[in-house]
Amino acid sequence: MAVIIYIIALIIEILFLASFSIFTLSLIISGLKGSPYVPTKNKELRAIFEQINLKRGDKLYDLGCGDGRAIRFAVKEFGVNGVGYDVNTFLIWYSRFLAFIKGIKNIDFQVKNILNVDLKDANYVYIFLMPKLIKKLVPLFDSQLKKDTIIISHGFKIEGWEKKLIKVIKHEPFPTYYYKK
Repeated sequence: MAVIIYIIALIIEILFLASFSIFTLSLIISGLKGSPYVPTKNKELRAIFEQINLKRGDKLYDLGCGDGRAIRFAVKEFGVNGVGYDVNTFLIWYSRFLAFIKGIKNIDFQVKNILNVDLKDANYVYIFLMPKLIKKLVPLFDSQLKKDTIIISHGFKIEGWEKKLIKVIKHEPFPTYYYKK
């Protein structure tokens, strides 16, 4: 009996170690491909999304969505249709799992390079990315986003879009910038 308990404990430890290793590796990969995984608190998300007039049925894209908490929050609280993109397969699976458990509909998560997404039907775009990656997204925003699309950049400004800046919220640890195409 003691041997069986020992084997079960050993299997649980191995599974935990393997899961933790995969998770850690996926975070390293995310960081190397552009931006590290940094979750935003729900209280902060409420403050961010209440500043704009999200309408039920509008389309919100989250580029570099991580675990999907921002897009899940907006879909659940404001009734928008959401799409989250990330290169991290593990985080996308986790996002889908959390949306399923919480019964959140009108949301889709995709493993995709955010520099290759189609944003033509977006009403809102949410990003929490490093400045170097944001700079690479500007041509995509310029060519694909329709007039009056709102871009919410949490943390960092969008270089070259100073004239499109409509609002700034200064809160700790990161400010949020709102732009209108």
